[in-house]
Amino acid sequence: MTPQEQLDAAYAVCRGIAAEHGKSYFLATRLLTPDRRPAVHALYAAARVADDIVDVGADLPGRDPEGELLTWSKAALAEVEAGWSEDPVRLALVHTVRRYDIPLEHFIDFLAAMTSDLDVTGYADLDALDRYMWGSASVIGLQVLPVLGTARGVSREEAAPHAIALGEAFQLTNFLRDVGEDVDRGRVYLPEDLMAAHGVTREQLEAKRFDDRFRQLMREMVDVVRRRYDDAAPGTPMLAPESRDCVRAATDLYGGILGAIERADYRVLDQRVTVSKPRRAAVFARRLTAAQVARARLRTRRPAPAG
Repeated sequence: MTPQEQLDAAYAVCRGIAAEHGKSYFLATRLLTPDRRPAVHALYAAARVADDIVDVGADLPGRDPEGELLTWSKAALAEVEAGWSEDPVRLALVHTVRRYDIPLEHFIDFLAAMTSDLDVTGYADLDALDRYMWGSASVIGLQVLPVLGTARGVSREEAAPHAIALGEAFQLTNFLRDVGEDVDRGRVYLPEDLMAAHGVTREQLEAKRFDDRFRQLMREMVDVVRRRYDDAAPGTPMLAPESRDCVRAATDLYGGILGAIERADYRVLDQRVTVSKPRRAAVFARRLTAAQVARARLRTRRPAPAG
């Protein structure tokens, strides 16, 4: 294969990973302009591969997730510097990072957070959880921001706090949805001080015992997450017009998980709450028209080719 064919194949691999594992994200990316979609798929796939090394590797006998993550991380960072990789996910990542001038520090911080998951099993309070989320979520928002682009007259620095808040909101939504799955892996992402205030113990989570104390804890955490979505909201108008509906759709879909948790009466210890396919389709359809209008306006603003 030529280098371009190799690159195209690498992005196709990332697209497949995003489609299989990130259904809400993947649906939202379909609202992006075609030139932006592959980069978002590459960022998602790279994060997914690193996360799977930690989660899947830890569950399989004979695996060394710490060593595997270190090897993968060193290769990725070296390949970004070199400008090429023979690994398809890392090749797409290399191309995306260099094309959009994404700071390498964001990936270093992300990989550090993944490494901490191998040893850290809980967080004393929301501040401690926020420090973890800097690497696991905040920098993801900062990685995606250059791909989405900003509106005329808006700098990345102005939009960054809202991108950070949205990354954290998405991550916290995952934590609430996946309480049962995470505790099976030995990790709890609910702040220990809030658990104690509601009389909820780690042993209760491990035993999957649902009661009103857990319900009240989850209700408070849902309020915490909704405030993060509120913090993120002013950032959407700061994005390039043709990227806004992707973010609105992702926010609607992921924010919808909170509503699904509420409708399930916060019973997330022994089941995985999801947004239904009809709701996902409805959100996509609603945003598709707006995205098409934004693209049409963009085309009319571009100067006609000379000659």
